[in-house]
Amino acid sequence: MKSNEKNKFRDIPRFNSIKEIIYNSVKLYKNNVAFVTKIKNEDKSIKYINHTYQDFLDDINAFGTALYNLKLKGKRIAICGRNRYEWAVAHLSNLFGSIVSVPIDKELQLNELEDSLIRSKVDGIIFDEKYQENIKKIKENGKTNIKQFICMGKLDGFKSFEELLNEGKKIVNQGNKEFIENEIDSKSMSILLFTSGTTSKSKAVMLNQDAIAANIADMLMAEALYPTDTNIAFLPFHHIFGSTGMLVMLAAGVRTVFPDGLKYIKQNLVEYQVSVFIGVPLLVNKMYENIAKEIEKQGKTKLINIATKISNFLLKLHIDLRRVLFKQVLDGLGGKMRFIVSGGAPLDKNVSIKFNEMGVHLIQGYGLTETCPVIAAENDKYIRYGSVGYPLNHITVDIINKDKDGIGEVRVKGPNIMMGYYENEEATNKVLKDGWFYTGDLGYIDKDGFLFLTGREKDVIVLKNGKKVFPEELEMLIDKLPEVEESFIYGMPQKGDKNDPMVSVKIVYNKEAIKDKTEEELYKILWNKVKEINKTLPPYKYIKNMILTDEPLIKTTTKKIKRKEELARIEANMK
Repeated sequence: MKSNEKNKFRDIPRFNSIKEIIYNSVKLYKNNVAFVTKIKNEDKSIKYINHTYQDFLDDINAFGTALYNLKLKGKRIAICGRNRYEWAVAHLSNLFGSIVSVPIDKELQLNELEDSLIRSKVDGIIFDEKYQENIKKIKENGKTNIKQFICMGKLDGFKSFEELLNEGKKIVNQGNKEFIENEIDSKSMSILLFTSGTTSKSKAVMLNQDAIAANIADMLMAEALYPTDTNIAFLPFHHIFGSTGMLVMLAAGVRTVFPDGLKYIKQNLVEYQVSVFIGVPLLVNKMYENIAKEIEKQGKTKLINIATKISNFLLKLHIDLRRVLFKQVLDGLGGKMRFIVSGGAPLDKNVSIKFNEMGVHLIQGYGLTETCPVIAAENDKYIRYGSVGYPLNHITVDIINKDKDGIGEVRVKGPNIMMGYYENEEATNKVLKDGWFYTGDLGYIDKDGFLFLTGREKDVIVLKNGKKVFPEELEMLIDKLPEVEESFIYGMPQKGDKNDPMVSVKIVYNKEAIKDKTEEELYKILWNKVKEINKTLPPYKYIKNMILTDEPLIKTTTKKIKRKEELARIEANMK
């Protein structure tokens, strides 16, 4: 059996557009709840609004009809805001109506936001009232091509989502079916999405619906999602992992709820009895930390360790009592949590092991904006801790320019590859060659076909003797220390020989750890712990220099370290 066939467990219909996928879901799950909106009233009472799959489709058709009425057919519309029901309706209205959807990162600074809107040549924007300050300034500046400013909530001087929705319903009821009957060219650009660049100005990726639909089908072949599941939409929808994740849930008839924020994660998991969670390691680690703290607080660490040994032994006899033995722990996750997907960055494999030992199926996946996004993933049956699983069913992965350890650049071929970078032929030609997409990621495939990633090609520290050090590998070891908030491994040029970088670390310490210590004392403690870590590594990987700070690292809004900028800051401080 080919390794990517190990990622096909069920037959899934292959649709060519998002519109076909949603119409199929409405046919199958018409009265299922697609989204839940939570409304907090002034008297602090809470109201939940359930939007069924039929409601969702009706709202898409009504809102899309209103967009057509504003002469936005064939135009481009940006969406900027928090994850919410209105965001989903707006995005799907664009996709159904052959309007290019341009999801924009709500966390961008004013100049970056304005630049993205200018570069993408949008004609309209649907925005969240929470970010009105920047939108008002952009409107005043008049540098963009935007004619229609639509607010997701209610805001004086702006058209509102609700107003357009009601307007659209009236037009549809009068017999206007132009939007509803619109035929989609699934091979033309449908989404323009900016990458969260860690080293340079973000590139705008051109995606079509056929590529995304292919990726959705492949994901559903590999992973078991059910109409009885509840998913919490933590990943931002402006990010490809978040927006395609939302579409996968809709394709499977799942209920999606919205979080109140990272600090309310535990409360929301219990409140909605969440069963499915897609997140980046930062979120997954946070969930595990909460569990570990609770176990320690209750003095049950020893008991859990014994239960784990018993459970693992029984599993060898095909007796699975995990959800019984760890019921109390799982209740802290809402009681229904069964499936977690981690992607976007490497996850500590011990966290993955712990979740799976407790009966929560945790898998890692791998992908990029340019690949719509998923390339490979672990699945129901095949997990290898530390790997990102097998390539999805219709995707071919190849490792080129391998070194003696079999590590080389990952390149990919399949129906999920982007059309190219918008108005950037030079960058497109660098990564798209003969149907292959060159990811810039380094990795290897083991004898069983599992894909392992070792880091980004441009981030690798190459020593004078030709040995390679992968920063993320060492950062994961440093980040496990309780005194460490985050870390950055880099190659510091040595005096007299710039071609022989010294492996160094910048540590952002956990402020709670310094309560009864001076920074000097903490430095000594951490440096001794770094030396202990060195003993577990081959000598060429030894960390030989350390900087300590309480200032956060420079990161993208998806929490990836901006390595080039961080290194420049370190070098500037050395002068």
